[in-house]
Amino acid sequence: MAGAKETPRQKMIGMMYLVLTALLALNVDSAILERFELINGTLEEQVKTNGQRNGTTIKGIAASVDEKGNREGDVAVLNEAQEVRTKTDGIISYMNSLKSEIVEYTGGIDEEERLVGAKDMDKIATYMIKQKRSDSLRTRLDAYTQWLTKVTGTEFPSVALDGKEDPYWSKIPNQREKNFGELMFESVPTAAGLAAISQLENVLLDYESLALGELAKKVGAKDIAFDKIVPMVLPESQLVAAGARYKAKMFISASASGITPTMKLNGSSIPVDSEGFGSVDFPVKADKYDANGQQKKTFTAEIKIGDQTFTEQIAYTVARPVIQIQSAAVQALYRNCGNDLDVQVPALGSAYDPSFKVKGGSSQGGKGGKVTIVPTAPNVELSVYSAGTFIGSQKFRVKQIPTPELVLKSGGKEIDLKRGVSKVPREMNLDAVADADFAQFLPKDARYRVTKWEVSLARGARAVDTKQVTSPKVDLGSWVSKARAGDRIVIEAKEVQRMNFKGETEKIRIGVNASIKTVPIN
Repeated sequence: MAGAKETPRQKMIGMMYLVLTALLALNVDSAILERFELINGTLEEQVKTNGQRNGTTIKGIAASVDEKGNREGDVAVLNEAQEVRTKTDGIISYMNSLKSEIVEYTGGIDEEERLVGAKDMDKIATYMIKQKRSDSLRTRLDAYTQWLTKVTGTEFPSVALDGKEDPYWSKIPNQREKNFGELMFESVPTAAGLAAISQLENVLLDYESLALGELAKKVGAKDIAFDKIVPMVLPESQLVAAGARYKAKMFISASASGITPTMKLNGSSIPVDSEGFGSVDFPVKADKYDANGQQKKTFTAEIKIGDQTFTEQIAYTVARPVIQIQSAAVQALYRNCGNDLDVQVPALGSAYDPSFKVKGGSSQGGKGGKVTIVPTAPNVELSVYSAGTFIGSQKFRVKQIPTPELVLKSGGKEIDLKRGVSKVPREMNLDAVADADFAQFLPKDARYRVTKWEVSLARGARAVDTKQVTSPKVDLGSWVSKARAGDRIVIEAKEVQRMNFKGETEKIRIGVNASIKTVPIN
């Protein structure tokens, strides 16, 4: 149709009309056809909107002609535009009257404002085909498109087509042999016939819009008058440290009242507020930083006002964010332990939405940047993401867990293994004490307990008595009378367990030398 530009809404309505009409041609259940009432109402609203749009175009042409001093040639163009409006109003009024007559002929409107004869297929065919009204409609439609072509010099094809001429219906065997009236009104319910006429009205108004657009160009009606001018300041940075200099570019921004521009970022539409300002908001990514930790990138900004489109490549620089990690021991992590880290990226501010991946171990948590790393390899690499975008990574060495020290106590005091004891203690404790630094860094992972140990009263090369112990304390009261000066109390740890931050236990290797303690009896 002469390249008429349809809105997405118009395209959708047109497609719905074609689909429902095709269903009608296939004798689909009439319940589906009730949708034509809704489509017709929507199409009639579109007719009003398009008519108002074209009336606004006429006002624009008139204003432009007046602004340019009402030159003779411009006035002639205005007269042509007004005549186009008059002709279009005339045929639209005729088609609206025709629809009103069809409604009355098929039963009118009921109390619920629904078409009484919405599903009737006979009366509308009689009224439009047998009584030749479809022929009169076709004559008027052809006269309008021929006149419009002559006035504007632009080809406007007929909209009153027979089945074989129509690009859609010509492909359907039982429709291609029908003439215009039969195609529109034969074997169709009243609601469908009304929608068909409303659809034609919208096509004519699109034709009128194109025609007025061509005439408007002749007098500069499409020129944009910028009447809203405001100062703008574009700072190099919104954040300025004390002692530094605030730097910005100041310029004039202009917009036109009554015109809402459309804006796109890299080809995708962005929201525009009532003042004409578009909102640019997108996640920044980098794939290759230079030696300074930066990457130069651009995006395409596009602003369309009327028929004019302004496009510019906007450059910006992506800086590698600095990852800050707080931990009790940030330079190295302990293997098989829950190493708590607080990972922050200050440059991202409130936009920081962290998630993590660990190579050489596993992770838990992550909300707010607080994550627990459990290393299982000699080295760990922590990768930091924000909202799915890779930020950077940090590598850590992994330390082995220090072997705990076995400490003998009696009466709450540690026994001096070099000095020994003057007599056998009545009771003795064997504790596994964690390395001081390890216990400070990871107290939840530094919980040890001796679960099996052996204590012997030795004399020379033989054992006088031996006890197997499964608790931290052993009762040696029975040895007090057995012991002699020069005897020894020999302790050997058989099993030591560590409880980790999850509350799970594992066995710890102490080593032969460290696991045996000897206490001389003086």
